[in-house]
Amino acid sequence: MTTPVLSIRNLSVEIPTRQGILKPVDRVSYDIAAGEILGVVGESGAGKSMAGNAVIGLLNRPAHIAGGEIRLNGARIDPLEGEEMRRMRGKEIGMIFQDPLTSLNPLLTIGDQLTETMLTHLPIGRKEAEKRAVAALDEVGIPGAKERIDSYPHEFSGGMRQRVVIALALCAEPSLVIADEPTTALDVSVQAQIIALLKRLCRERGTAVMLITHDMGVIAEAADRVAVMYAGRLAELGPVREVLTEPRHPYTHGLMASTPLASQGQTRLHQIPGSMPKLNYMPDGCAFHPRCPRAADKCRTAPAPTLTDGRAACWFPMVTEAAE
Repeated sequence: MTTPVLSIRNLSVEIPTRQGILKPVDRVSYDIAAGEILGVVGESGAGKSMAGNAVIGLLNRPAHIAGGEIRLNGARIDPLEGEEMRRMRGKEIGMIFQDPLTSLNPLLTIGDQLTETMLTHLPIGRKEAEKRAVAALDEVGIPGAKERIDSYPHEFSGGMRQRVVIALALCAEPSLVIADEPTTALDVSVQAQIIALLKRLCRERGTAVMLITHDMGVIAEAADRVAVMYAGRLAELGPVREVLTEPRHPYTHGLMASTPLASQGQTRLHQIPGSMPKLNYMPDGCAFHPRCPRAADKCRTAPAPTLTDGRAACWFPMVTEAAE
């Protein structure tokens, strides 16, 4: 079998506090292959972004990796710190954040930022870097790239800035890109353009993508597989079409039922009762059982099974007639 670009095994992140140790990520495992987009979805606080930050080494202290391992192209990267991790970022791992203004230096031109990134991570000279910077803007659909190369971030619209950020994330030719809510702040029409652009560039370059989002529509449009997270754990993992049309975990089913398309003809959107538990008040047994309509006594006492060969980490997964 081909080695996956990213392999996460039993990853746990802990935050020590006065109230005890919090676990925003608890024994999470998944792989991402070259050219594949894995969508990571869940409510706010599910641990999606924390898992992405652990991969790229951007956990804020006192949060730290407490267990498991992270491999990039077969080599472990979770022990890396300081300068070693900084060299890894940009060169091997690109990052696309929700707000492009947090990724771009307002005091430098777009061209300077692209050029300096390539000079830092690629064995090329300045003239070649400047040439590639123009090509990178052209590739992501910036009109008049040669004239816009000397523009500053504030001179671009939100959608154009996000295109620049994608160019910045890919310009050093990384093997993995982590996209954290890359379309949330954009208009719907611009969202579709950004998703189409990200899909095309990653297919052409063979780049693996971790697409972190709460939007099931973005997952359906962009991802090949989807990982559903709840309260720091992986609830369900599988091919996007199967997970979205035939969810096995009650939480995934609730997410899909709460979309406008699933609630057509109703006066109110369906909603999952209650809210996600706080990390310092996790319930006994399965973390989802207080909100689950299928919960039984076992769910209230025994932690949910770890997702291994099965598609859902649930004692009583939902099985369709077709699956039976």
